[in-house]
Amino acid sequence: MSEPLGIDEYLERARQGLERIGPQQAFEAAADGALLVDIRYQALRERDGLIPGALVVERNELEWRLDPRGSHRLPQAVGHDLRIVVICNEGYASSLAALSLHQLGLRRATDLVGGFQAWKSAGLPVTR
Repeated sequence: MSEPLGIDEYLERARQGLERIGPQQAFEAAADGALLVDIRYQALRERDGLIPGALVVERNELEWRLDPRGSHRLPQAVGHDLRIVVICNEGYASSLAALSLHQLGLRRATDLVGGFQAWKSAGLPVTR
């Protein structure tokens, strides 16, 4: 029987299967048709603002809303080849969320290194 993983090792393993991107790359990906998905909880969105054009999907609904075959999918969940960039506050929960999307067959899903805070620090657009 193997030892249980700690969260740090689990996160490291999750990220091995992702091609994580930085804020400018995420901005450019959105311009090229990628779906930016903000999974931050409401209090953080209210405090820090929103990325214009990003789809807000609470973390606990992510798989239900983005599975192209799911009965509760959003209209934007058009197929398994959809490019998705998951954004959390600092780039930790988004890595685990992107891995979960991979497991649903959304192999082009990734996350934003540094999360929303990196986006904001890079001077990219934010609305209140």
